[in-house]
Amino acid sequence: MSDLYWLNDEQMAKLEPFFPKSHGKPRVDDRRVLSGIIFINRNGLRWWDAPEAYGPHKTLYSRWKRWSEKGIFAQMLLELADRGGTTDTLMIDATHLKTHRTASSLGLKKGGRGRLIGRTKGGMNSKLHTVTDAQGRPLRMFLTAGQRSDYIGARALLDGLPPARHMLADRGYDADWYREALENMGITPCIPARKGRKVQIRHDEVRYRKRHKIENSFARLKDWRRVATRYDRCPKVFLSACALPAVVMFWL
Repeated sequence: MSDLYWLNDEQMAKLEPFFPKSHGKPRVDDRRVLSGIIFINRNGLRWWDAPEAYGPHKTLYSRWKRWSEKGIFAQMLLELADRGGTTDTLMIDATHLKTHRTASSLGLKKGGRGRLIGRTKGGMNSKLHTVTDAQGRPLRMFLTAGQRSDYIGARALLDGLPPARHMLADRGYDADWYREALENMGITPCIPARKGRKVQIRHDEVRYRKRHKIENSFARLKDWRRVATRYDRCPKVFLSACALPAVVMFWL
């Protein structure tokens, strides 16, 4: 086996249940193709720059595109994270991911408005909203345009939160409706109050210090070049580019 292959037998065994069944002609080696997909996403390369050990670059790209559009990589993250055990504490945050010019051409004829790309002071970008466990391991992800409020991601991820006792978040999530929703789920918010609040709400400062772990998680995700810079026009494909490293680094 080539040294370029990423996945061992134990890791492949965890992923095989997610693979679609092949009909007719058998699929080429899943370990080889998935390793090639990981290599491209990790290093931010073009598909035709893939080493020959991974096989034809067209095979890598077609598998990546087809499985991303079916939501397979996102499903891997969701189910493997749920199998990872219970957590006492959740954390939520969002980070901006810069968009390369090849993904950010927003002409209406090309459906640019549906790509979840927006303009902020930092330029064209998307925003990745993420919920992690107490160790900073990603559990849920949601993608919006870069200018969207953190509330959008918080609302979208609310119904899918796993059971927990505490939620750590920064001041961007200090909203009465969010605090109430968490409390109705039996989750105690640990969120600093906005400075403009007439009545300040106290939070557990010692517990809040652990929130740096979600920032560390974002830093590790951005080590994958195709996460730090968005090259994919399709939102589903780019969300897969974010879910894949979370699976490989945190859940395999």
